[in-house]
Amino acid sequence: MGVNGAAVAVEPGDPLPLGPRETGDGFNVAVFSRHATRMSVVLFDAGGAAVRTVALDPARHRTGDVWHARLVGDLRGWGYALRAEGPWSPDAGHRFDPRALLLDPYAPSLAGRPRPGAARCLLADDRFDWGDDRPPRHPWRDTVIYEAHVRGLTAHPSSGARHPGRFLGVAEAIPYLRALGVTALELLPVQEAPEEAGTGWEDPETGGPLRNYWGYDPVALFAPRAAYAGEAPGAAVAEFKTMVRELHRAGIEVILDVVFNHTAEGGEDGPTFSFRGLDNAIYYMLLPGGGYADYTGCRNTLNCNHPVVRSLIVDCLRHWATQMRVDGFRFDLAAVLGRGRDGAMLPNPPLLEQIAEDPVLRDVKLIAEAWDAAGAFQLGTFPGERWAEWNARFRDDVRRFWRGDAGMAGAFATRLCGSADLYADGGAMDGPLRSVNFVACHDGPTLNDLVSYAKPHNEANGPDGPVPVDAFGENNGAEGPSEDAGIEAVRARQARNMLATLFLSRGVPMLLGGDEFRRTQRGNTNAWCQDNAVSWHDWTLVSRHAGLVRFVRRLAAFRSAHPVLAAERFYTDAEVSWFGPDGGPPEWHGPENRVGCLVREAGAVPGALCLLFNASGSLPARFPLPAATAGGWRVAIDTAAPEPGDAADAGGEAPAPEVPVLPPRSTMVLVSR
Repeated sequence: MGVNGAAVAVEPGDPLPLGPRETGDGFNVAVFSRHATRMSVVLFDAGGAAVRTVALDPARHRTGDVWHARLVGDLRGWGYALRAEGPWSPDAGHRFDPRALLLDPYAPSLAGRPRPGAARCLLADDRFDWGDDRPPRHPWRDTVIYEAHVRGLTAHPSSGARHPGRFLGVAEAIPYLRALGVTALELLPVQEAPEEAGTGWEDPETGGPLRNYWGYDPVALFAPRAAYAGEAPGAAVAEFKTMVRELHRAGIEVILDVVFNHTAEGGEDGPTFSFRGLDNAIYYMLLPGGGYADYTGCRNTLNCNHPVVRSLIVDCLRHWATQMRVDGFRFDLAAVLGRGRDGAMLPNPPLLEQIAEDPVLRDVKLIAEAWDAAGAFQLGTFPGERWAEWNARFRDDVRRFWRGDAGMAGAFATRLCGSADLYADGGAMDGPLRSVNFVACHDGPTLNDLVSYAKPHNEANGPDGPVPVDAFGENNGAEGPSEDAGIEAVRARQARNMLATLFLSRGVPMLLGGDEFRRTQRGNTNAWCQDNAVSWHDWTLVSRHAGLVRFVRRLAAFRSAHPVLAAERFYTDAEVSWFGPDGGPPEWHGPENRVGCLVREAGAVPGALCLLFNASGSLPARFPLPAATAGGWRVAIDTAAPEPGDAADAGGEAPAPEVPVLPPRSTMVLVSR
C-alpha cells in the first residue's frame, strides 16, 4: 500500500524484542497485552498526520501475550501509536479504551512531547558515533557525586550556555564540574514525562496548572525527555548520547535518577498515556474493587514484582546502560520495588536480586532511596546485594549537630566514621561505601536555605501541595536574606562546616548542585513544580561566592590526597581515637556538641589527621593536640579563618597553634607528616 509516496507492507513480524526494532527494510513492533482482544498500530507521517491504521490479526500477529507486526518500508522519522481494545471493567482492573492513542512502553524515542491523546512514538534512526567512548568506572572510594537537574543547570540566562536547559547545555558545564572535583553527575529524572503536573493544583501566581519540573512522573521509561533537546525528530536521543560521551571524555560518570514506582497516569481520574490502556490489571497494584494502591504518594503504584513488569524494568535498565551508556542509577522510592503484588514487603524481593545479579548491569552503580511514601523505611536493611543507599540519617544527624541540638556528638561521630550502625551487617556491600552521604539534595532545602531559614516557605507551590516537614534548618538571626554582616558570617561558616563534614566522612559524598555557591530556592523545600529562577542555577553566584567554590574544590582535593577518609572499611580502634575539649573524653550526649579525633594514616609516608569540631552556638572549644609526627601539626582547613585561609593549598598549610581554640560553630583540620 502506498502512503504519502512510501510503500508500506505489513508482515507478521516477531514477538521479541519488545518495542520498535529497525530491521533494515522497515521496523518490527512488538507490545505486551494479555487482556486486549484487539490491537492496532496507527502510523503518522513525518509531518504528524495519521496516515494508516494497521489492525493486527490475532491469528497472524499474536504470540502468547505479545502483539507484533513488521512494517516494511521507508519509515524512518515516522511516528506510531497503539490502540488496544478489551473489556472496560474497572472493578476487575480493566480500563481498555479503543479511542485512546497509547505509547509503546518500550519506545526509546517519542515524536514530540507527551500529551494525553496525542502522544506518539518515533521510528527513529538511532545510529550514533560514540568514537572511542569508554566508561570511567570510578570505584566507589574515589566517587564524588554532584546532583543536578538537566534544565536547572543551564536554563538561567546567567549560564551563558549556547543550549540552555538541554542535554547539550549540561555538556557545556563540564569544565566547571571537572574543576570542582566531581567524578559523577547524578541527574534528576530524564525519562519522558508530561509538562503539566496532572495534580489539579494551581500556580498561585498564574492560576494555571503547576508544571512537572522535576520529572518524577514518567510515561515512557525508555525515552529521554524531549523538553531537554531541540525540535528535530530524535534530537533527545542524539543529544543525550552526546552529553554522555562528552562527560565520559572528561572522566565524569552519569548516574540517572530513575522512577519505576509509579507513572503520570495517576489515579482513577488520571490521564491515559500507555500502561493503563494496554493492560491496567498487570501494570498496576490494584485494590479489591479495582482502585489503585498508593505506596508512592502519587495515586498509583507500579506492580514491580509481577514477572512482566519486572522484565520491563530490567530491560529498561539494560537499555540505558548499553544503548545510552549511563554508569549508574539512583532508584526513587526504591522500597516499592521490594513490595509483592499484594503490597506486602518481600523478604527476598526477586526484582532487587535480579537487578543486582543481572550480567549486563554488573558494572553499573546502584543507589537506593530505601523508603517509600507508605511507611517502609529500609535504611541499612535494604534487601539485595550491591546496593548503596542514600543515607538520610547522615543528613539529619549532621544538620542537627551543627544546628546545636543537644546530645548529637555521638551520632555525629558515627556518621563521620561511615555509619557502622547501619552498614556493618556483613553483607556483600558491607562497609562505609554503602552509604551515600549528603547534607542537602533536591528533596528539601538547599544548603544556603538550610542556614538561612528556620521554616519552609512553599507558598509558590499552591495551598494544596504537600505539607512541608521539619528540615532541621536554622536562620541564624533573620528569616531569609540578610544584609547583617554578623548573620551572614555565621551562615557562611555553617555552610563550610557542613561541607567539610561531608568530604571528611567515610562513605560516598554527594553534593547538591549549586550548594558550592549558595544557590537558594528562597526557602522552598519542595521545588518540584518550580521551573523558574527558584530552581535554576544562578551562575552569578559563582563569582559572588568564589571563596566557597574554591573551598569545595580544596575539600575534594584534600579527600583525594588522604585516602584514609574514603577507605572501604570502617575505622579500627588503632586508626582513630576520640577526645573532647581540654583533652578529656568526649561528652557524647552532652549539651554542647564539641569533639575531636585523631586519624592515623598508613602508607609509604605515615601521617595523621586531627579533626576538630565545635558546634556550640556560644562556647569556644580548647583542644590540646595529640602528639604529632616529626613534621608537627599544620592547619589544612579552618572554617573560622578568612578566605583563603579556610582551606590551604597543598603544601601551604600554616603551623598550628600549640593549643587550638575553636570559636563557636567552626571546624579545624590539621595534618601531620
